[in-house]
Parts: sequence; structure tokens; C-alpha cells
Amino acid sequence: MEKTIEDPPTSAVLLDRCHFSQVIFNSVEKFYVPGGDITCYYTFAEHFIPRRKDWIGIFRVGWKTTREYYTFMWVALPSDINNKSAKQQEVQFKAYYLPKDDEYYQFCYVDQDGVVRGASIPFQFRPESEEDILVVTTKGKVEEIEQHNEELCKENQELKDSCASLQKQNSSMQAELQRKQEELETLQSINKKLEQKVKEQKTCWETELLQLKEHNQKVSSENEKMGIRVDQLQAQLSTQEKEMEKLVQGDQDKAEQLEHLKKENDQLFFSLTEQREQQKKLQQIVEDMKQKETTAAKKQQELMDENFDLSRRLSENKIICDVLLREKERMERENDLLKKENSRLLSYMGLDFDSLPCQVPTSDQGGAGQNPGLVYGNPYSGIQESSAPSLLSIKKCFTCKSDFADEICDHTLEQQQMQTLCLNCPICDKTFPAREKQIFEDHVFCHSL
Repeated sequence: MEKTIEDPPTSAVLLDRCHFSQVIFNSVEKFYVPGGDITCYYTFAEHFIPRRKDWIGIFRVGWKTTREYYTFMWVALPSDINNKSAKQQEVQFKAYYLPKDDEYYQFCYVDQDGVVRGASIPFQFRPESEEDILVVTTKGKVEEIEQHNEELCKENQELKDSCASLQKQNSSMQAELQRKQEELETLQSINKKLEQKVKEQKTCWETELLQLKEHNQKVSSENEKMGIRVDQLQAQLSTQEKEMEKLVQGDQDKAEQLEHLKKENDQLFFSLTEQREQQKKLQQIVEDMKQKETTAAKKQQELMDENFDLSRRLSENKIICDVLLREKERMERENDLLKKENSRLLSYMGLDFDSLPCQVPTSDQGGAGQNPGLVYGNPYSGIQESSAPSLLSIKKCFTCKSDFADEICDHTLEQQQMQTLCLNCPICDKTFPAREKQIFEDHVFCHSL
């Protein structure tokens, strides 16, 4: 079987569904000699129209479906398909693809739907037979041949009768076909009239269509303008909606802020009330501190006055102390001179100074008893007695190393005056000058916040 790039269209249609009269095969031999190309001639019926995928195949006699082909060839379409005149067509099969056995085969025309449209008489592929050779046979065989010939004649007569009946059927079919053709012509004339009306109607419709197109263009332009306007309005609407949302959100935020501010206001009012109470307390404390400050100032003034008196007395005491020290030095020098004179006199008298009894005078003996080294007493004993308490009360300051009388040093007194002139915070012990009284009060008030 022929192997081609593209298989032909086939189907499983049975033989009773095929139309063998639409393609007629002509000049089909009873047998073809193997090894040579063969040409198949065929003619289309009047109303049959070939198609591009039609093909002619060689089938073994007894086939059931178009899938049982041995080989095939594509049909070449005629140059004028619409020509109704019957024109013989042909297709050539190459010897290489033909069967090699002596079975009976036939040509079949198959359309692109896989339906058989025509079939030829059977034929064989075998060498030429020697029909021209004279055959000598017996009389009995001749009678047998004649009897067989008579049977064939009878069969031929039957076939002729059948052919006549088929011709009658064909004539009736031709008449029916003629009638159908007349109806077709009538329908074609009606169709022409209808086509003319359709053309007129089509012209009218085209005119109306042009008008409708112009109107549609106008409407489209207006629609585009309206669409642009609608887009602008939608954009404005969306912008206004966004602004409205922002305003609503802003109102909500402001309401929340207002509520928060109310809460803060309440808290601040409560805190302010507490602060006012604390301020009142602080004012009371400040007033008390002012009173204390007034009292301290008065006390400070008294202390300053007392300090001035003490300073004046101290200076007087210092002057007296200097006079007494100079007097003491003079007295010590005189005492030394008297001791030397006394030693000289004793040595002159032949007495030793160390062997003399030392008599300590009592407190009521006067100035001579206070200095045992003086034989005749101290002529300044009255002055020494009056200034002795002052000399004994002189002390030395451990900070500035200066001498002071009474109980207070000048350095300590200056510190007390500085403390009196300064303001100390009762909470953090921070010191402020007396001239910065307002800063001191603000500082104390800050501790209460």
C-alpha cells in the first residue's frame, strides 16, 4: 500500500450510503499488465462539484469502508469548475505503488468527507492472455459452451430489460429534474427580483446608515464632551469627597483634641487648685519667713550694733594691751636692772640671793606680793591689777591666728554677720544674698511645684 505524507480522508460509511453515479469511470480495461503505469479516466456528473481533498483509490473487490484502499492519488481540480459540460478527467498511478497479485480491484472516487461518489468495473493485474490461439475441443464441450452462451444471453437479456427499466427510471428522473430546473429558474427570477429590491432597500439603508453615522458622530462627539465633563465632575466630586473626608477626619481629630483638652483642662484646673492651695501655704510660709526675716533683720541690726560696740571695745582693749605690753617690757627691763642692783648690793653685804627666803604675798598685800622678784614691790601694781583681767581674757583664733578678747573673734564675728546678711533655703540649704530676696522666694516656691 502506498505510503504518503498525508493520508486521504476516509470514513466508515457503508456501501448502501454511497452515491456511485456522480463520478463515471471510462475506458477501464479488464486487466492491466504488471510493471507499467496505468491511467484512470473519469467524468463528473452534471451537478457534482469536486473539491480540493477528493481522491481516487484502488480498492480490492469486496471492500466495506473507504479505509481499505490499497493506494490512492489526489484528484486535480478542473480549470473551470462551474462549466456544466462533461469533460473527461484523468489521473495516473505509478507502477511502483500498484498491487502485485492477480486479485480483482476497482477504482473508487472518494470526496473529502470520505464518501464514495463513483466506482469502476473490476479489473486484474496480470500478463496478456493468449486469446488468439485456436482452441480445439470436443463436441460435448462445444455443446456445453453453447449452453453456457445461451445462459449468458439470457442473463444479457435480463440485463437489457433491467437497463430498459433503468432508462425509464432515468427518463422519469430527467423529467423530474427538468421540472426541478424550471422551478429553479422560477426561483432564480424571483431571487433576482428580490435581489433588486434588496439592492434598492440596501441603497436606502445605506443612505439612512450614512445619516445615522453622521448623527452618531455628532452624538459621539457630544458624548465625548459629556464624558470629559463627567470625568471632570467626577474628579471634582472625588476631590470634594476627599476634602470632605479630610474635614470630617479633621473634625473628629479636633473633637478628640477638644475632649483631650477638656480632660487636660480638668487636670490642670485640679492641679491649679492644688497649686493655689500650695501657693497659699507658701505665701503663708513666705509671710512667716518675712516676719522671721524682719525679726532676724532686727536681731541682725542689734548684733551689728553689739558687734560695733565689741569691735570698738576690742580696739580699745588692743590699745590697752599694746600699752601694757610696752609697759611690761619696760618693767621687765627695770626688773632686770633692779635684780642686777640687788645682786650687787647683796654681794656687797656678803649675802647670797639664792639663800634668801622667798615669801609669796597674799592677794591683799598689793602689787609687791604679785612679783616675787621685786624686793620693794611693783610701783605699777595698781595698774596691773586693773588690767590683769583683760590680759588674762585675751585668746588666739584657730582659723586666722589672731588674738581676741572676750568670747568672739573678729573672723567668727564676720562669719556671723555674713550668715545674717544671707538667705538660706530651708529645703536644699542653698544660700542667696540678702539683696536677691525675690530670687530666694521664687526658688522656695519652685520646691512646692
